Amino acid sequence: MASMMTNRFQPAMFGPEMLGFGMEWMNNEVSTGTTIMATEYDGGVVVGADSRTTTGSYIANRVTDKLTKVTDYIYCCRSGSAADTQAVADLVKYQIDFHRMEMGKEPLVKTVANIFKQLCYDYRDQITAGIIVAGWDSRDGGQVYSVPISGMLQKMPFTIGGSGSTYLYGYVDANFKAGMTKEQSLQFVANSVSLAMNRDGSSGGIIRLASISKDGVERHVLTGDKVPQFYEDY
Repeated sequence: MASMMTNRFQPAMFGPEMLGFGMEWMNNEVSTGTTIMATEYDGGVVVGADSRTTTGSYIANRVTDKLTKVTDYIYCCRSGSAADTQAVADLVKYQIDFHRMEMGKEPLVKTVANIFKQLCYDYRDQITAGIIVAGWDSRDGGQVYSVPISGMLQKMPFTIGGSGSTYLYGYVDANFKAGMTKEQSLQFVANSVSLAMNRDGSSGGIIRLASISKDGVERHVLTGDKVPQFYEDY
């Protein structure tokens, strides 16, 4: 009987394969399944994103920066394949450097958005990249452009993207107001990203925000109890 009890439980029974946690995630694409957002305000734009990067169901990075600088006055928010979006952003920055040298001035937000659109369209069968381009220029002020997967381009007063955006359409439609101040826009974006993080398994971590105007870029990071909370009293 003692021998039977000794052999009853084998260590292999508690391995990752037996518990259903195989190593398949190591072969999955690294994805910024995510929540990204941008909105115009009176004098500039605000962009925001969560910070979770996943590899299948495994969280590869909790504090990814999905707000990518393109110029001193233009940022992009990235969703989709992490490798694809990084490659596209690098190509755009490379082209914009030449454009700046040729023109002798900072590029327009619309120009940057069109380069993103063209790259996403030309390689639509090979990459998974959803991009939001937002920034300020001296001709048109603050602007937000959406470049969804497959390469369409649309100028919008505000836009949301990523897997978490599916939970937000009702909230943003009800709460967006034209002519908001910078502070109101920062709160609007922070609330939206927080709500998505609470519902979307691919969104999480911390909230990164940036406001862009003629004065440049102000970055903000919301961690811990600084992240807006909802229904916490229930």
